[in-house]
Amino acid sequence: MREQSDALKSNPGHYGRRGAGTGMVRSMAQERELDSLGTDELRERAVELARKKWDLRFFWKLLGLIPAAEAIAGNREASEASVAQLSGFVYEALSAENDPKVQEALRPVYIEYLEEHSGEA
Repeated sequence: MREQSDALKSNPGHYGRRGAGTGMVRSMAQERELDSLGTDELRERAVELARKKWDLRFFWKLLGLIPAAEAIAGNREASEASVAQLSGFVYEALSAENDPKVQEALRPVYIEYLEEHSGEA
């Protein structure tokens, strides 16, 4: 979270944007148009586009940035609550998955995470 928070603080309006050389080049006019929109309109457009594209990576990125955004906004307690709430959502989603084959397929992810953080439990 610290890296995300630092990235948001240093350039809050441009976190996650891609430029030339990364496969997505926007015209200056398009960038000005997007920058002129209100935050609510930007959110609605981005979320609607991600829904249409089934872009789970966008939603995951957004969820990961919420605690850092809360901290930047001065909502330290909300930041900590966001982490707890997000982890609860993920836990519920994983627990709701009843297919044993899916759970077995996720075993390496669980093992890798526990090995990486073995001294922290």
